[in-house]
Amino acid sequence: MNKRFLYLLLLPGILFLAAFMLIPIMLTIASTFVQDGQLTLEGYLHFFRDGYFNRILFTTLRVSVVTTLVCVVLGYPAAYYISRTSARKKSILLALAIFPLLTSPVVRSFSWMIILGKKGLLNTFLLSTGLIHDPLEIMYTPVAMMVGLVHLFLPLIIITLLGVMENLDYELVLAARSLGASSFTAFRKIIFPLTVPGLIIGSILVFVGSLTAYTTPALLGGKERVISTFLYQNAMTLNDWQAASVIAVIMIVITFVVVGLMNKWANRLNPKG
Repeated sequence: MNKRFLYLLLLPGILFLAAFMLIPIMLTIASTFVQDGQLTLEGYLHFFRDGYFNRILFTTLRVSVVTTLVCVVLGYPAAYYISRTSARKKSILLALAIFPLLTSPVVRSFSWMIILGKKGLLNTFLLSTGLIHDPLEIMYTPVAMMVGLVHLFLPLIIITLLGVMENLDYELVLAARSLGASSFTAFRKIIFPLTVPGLIIGSILVFVGSLTAYTTPALLGGKERVISTFLYQNAMTLNDWQAASVIAVIMIVITFVVVGLMNKWANRLNPKG
């Protein structure tokens, strides 16, 4: 097929992305450097000098990192188990894994409010068994946000890893075992390096999703602010679009930095790509 024709097929998509994503993002970034008709960095300096914003930024990064790590720890063995089961069982387990994605984030968040509340199911159970004497303060804390975000994004990392693990040649593992390698050595030398691409992609999806999520942190976090809820507050409540644009740009920069670091880490773990 003529390459020029192939490029023409790409043109509608490129124009759509340019008109509705690239140009608005560039205009948003440019607006953060202009104040009263002059070029300035005062918008960024103001935020990074503000202890309240620094605390929000730290909370957001902590919630995103912990959520990503928990999803990796829970999702990796789950994806490996699903990839090794029969086709019929695999379809059932995969359907159960992706079921949370079919439920509204609002419904999921309210469900966790019923479970984690001061008089919720968890506290009621712990008090009835005598394990605690006073209700746990879980709701409206970063812990509650992490629980909700893990529930929200765990299916993403399972699906991503499953796609990679299904294409692994497990005869390599059998060959390593026949040559005297232990199960752990075979996993460390063969399975893990080959699944690094899926692990990196899944981790990026979870981290970026946790960084930018709004509904779950807003409902489960309460007055505990993260960047997304802080951006909404500045834009819709305070009507300060300049500050909201600065926050949006900071989120974009953090996303690109994290993606770059993870890709660099992936190249070190798997130099051959």
